[in-house]
Amino acid sequence: MFRFWGDGSQEAMDLVNAIRVRSTENFNWTFIFILAVVFYVYWSEINRKNIEAVCAGLALYGVHWLYEIVNAVIGHVFGYPLWSVSNASTTFILLIGVCWELSMMFSLAGIISFKMLPQDRNKRYFAGNGRRGISCRLVGALEMALLFALFESFLAGTSNHSFIWVYKWWGVLPVFITTYVPFFLASNYVPDMEPKKRRTFLLALWGLVAVLLAVLIPLGII
Repeated sequence: MFRFWGDGSQEAMDLVNAIRVRSTENFNWTFIFILAVVFYVYWSEINRKNIEAVCAGLALYGVHWLYEIVNAVIGHVFGYPLWSVSNASTTFILLIGVCWELSMMFSLAGIISFKMLPQDRNKRYFAGNGRRGISCRLVGALEMALLFALFESFLAGTSNHSFIWVYKWWGVLPVFITTYVPFFLASNYVPDMEPKKRRTFLLALWGLVAVLLAVLIPLGII
C-alpha cells in the first residue's frame, strides 16, 4: 500500500507519457466546489483580519507553485519529472506534477500548519538549563513535512497511481527533506517577518511564479 521509492519501471514511464496536462476530459463539478471552499477559508480569515494566517497560506502556496514549475521543467529537459499525477486520479491536471485537488489542498496547507502552532509562536521546546531549545515553528514544520511525505508514499502506492515516481533515487526521504520541509518553513516563519520584509517576500515570490507561468506555458515547456 505504501511506496517509499520510485521503481524506474516501464509502467511508471508509460503512465507519465500518457499524462494530458490541462485536458478537460475528466473535468467535473467538484472543481467548482473545491474552489468555493478555498475562497470561503481565505475570505473568512481576511474578514477576521487574520493577516498572518493569510500570509502563511500564500507563502506555502507560492513555494508550492515554484516547486511545481521547476518539476515540470525537469520533466521537459530530462524526459521525466521527479513526481507526477495520473490522469485517472484527478479531474484536471494543472502541470505534470500537480492536479487541481492537490493544488487547492496546498493553498490551505499553510493556513492549517500556522494555526496548529502554539499561541506563543516564540515558544521553544527542550529549553532550560542553559539550552536555547528548538523553535516550535521549526518543530511544527518538521512534523507537518513528515506527515505529508508519508501520505505521499501512500498516494504513490494507490492502484490508480495518484502519485508517480519514476526515478529510483526519488521517494519519501528526498520529498521530506527537499520539498515539504521548505514548504512548511515558509508557512511557519514568513507570517512573523517584519511587515515590509513579509510583503517584499510574498510579492517577489508570486511575481516570479507569475512570470515563469506566463513565459513557460506558451512556449510549451510546462
